[in-house]
Amino acid sequence: MRRRRKTMAEINVVPYIDVTLVLLIIFMITTPLLNLGVEVDLPESNANTMNVDEKPAIINIDAQGQMFLSIGDETEQIDEQQLQKKLSIFVQANKKVPILIGADRKVDYGRAYEALVIAQKAGATKVGLISDPVENK
Repeated sequence: MRRRRKTMAEINVVPYIDVTLVLLIIFMITTPLLNLGVEVDLPESNANTMNVDEKPAIINIDAQGQMFLSIGDETEQIDEQQLQKKLSIFVQANKKVPILIGADRKVDYGRAYEALVIAQKAGATKVGLISDPVENK
């Protein structure tokens, strides 16, 4: 009598590894290319860092004084009237989430102060300024 051979059931994982490595390479190449927000040259400060559980609304002011509002992953250029309206809606929905202001170091102090006043008029109780940490030389 002949003995029956046991059938070997194996999963070929090599194609899965190939696909995974290709995806890893794609993500490694594209991640640095993502432009998250507006390019702003922040001033340096010795201030303590802030722990935030939820994503705050961020008002960025570039070197030309243009304002940009970032809520979540969306960033848009915005004027003062629209900024106050959108911040009011944000504050009503997220009372405990802070609003952060990041102004380029070349921007006039008055322009950053305007953003602070707009945030307060929108009802924000937590408003902070974004800065880069001071590097020890």
